[in-house]
Amino acid sequence: QVQLVESGGDLVQPGGSLRLSCRTSEFTLPYYAIGWFRQAPGKERLGVACIKNMDGSIYYTDSVKGRFTLSRDSGDSAEKVVYLQMKDLKPEDTAVYYCAIDFNPRACLSPDGMDYWGKGTLVNVSS
Repeated sequence: QVQLVESGGDLVQPGGSLRLSCRTSEFTLPYYAIGWFRQAPGKERLGVACIKNMDGSIYYTDSVKGRFTLSRDSGDSAEKVVYLQMKDLKPEDTAVYYCAIDFNPRACLSPDGMDYWGKGTLVNVSS
């Protein structure tokens, strides 16, 4: 079992910035993808950004391209840390943001098939 813990959610004004962090517990499986997802009230959970470790490929959903940047800590730690830098935030970015991990990476922007999830962190973009 892998635990994931998100942090960094906050109330921010439109146009502002936030950085979310996702820290995993230790694991040794060599191939994985870590994704950020968000769920607004009354809506389905959707992929925001993800990274596949085998080649470092990073993917973004169209609505965040140019505004959000996914990065990860370098090194060989058995714990992994992934960040989501968000800028030019809009009210429609308001949601609970989750990170999740998939040990059989496929379409990593899809919430289907992710193996473990964090409990989420709330991002509220409001004036």
